[in-house]
Amino acid sequence: MSKNTEPKTFEEAMTQLEQITASMQNNDLPLEQALNAYKEGGKLIQFCQKRLSEVEEQLKMFDGNKLVDLPETDN
Repeated sequence: MSKNTEPKTFEEAMTQLEQITASMQNNDLPLEQALNAYKEGGKLIQFCQKRLSEVEEQLKMFDGNKLVDLPETDN
């Protein structure tokens, strides 16, 4: 990622994305920085989508190449 380093985990990417979103919603950024934040957010979204796809493929391997709903747990 440009301003921040590339996230190492899905959770790290989501945290960065939430920070960018909050800054943009609060109008804390000048136009040029807002544009850069928007681009950064797009990269983070792509990172998250890729990671989710990778996890989905791993789950398919565990479940015989099909996704199954996880059982609901009572907490």
